[in-house]
Amino acid sequence: MPKKSSDDDLDRYIRSREAREPGFAAKVADAEARAEARVALGARLRKARGTRTQTWVAAQMQTTESIVRRIERGDDVRLSTLERYAQALGKELRVSVV
Repeated sequence: MPKKSSDDDLDRYIRSREAREPGFAAKVADAEARAEARVALGARLRKARGTRTQTWVAAQMQTTESIVRRIERGDDVRLSTLERYAQALGKELRVSVV
């Protein structure tokens, strides 16, 4: 007998919750899209960092390497922290609403 995956359980939960709370599935989809966008941003920042180390960026930002790791893996961080990261690289952070 095949084991059920946690994805199946999650899908079942979302459908169940959507039946009781219309719009819940859309909220989950929005949260997933935001998380994917943060991960993509982290990848772009790692690329912009080039050969410089996380230690170097942290020193430029006057913060810890753990903060730099959080930024680069796509954790939810403040906009001001992203601005400091960009400044450490001699870049400018631009935000747009589309």
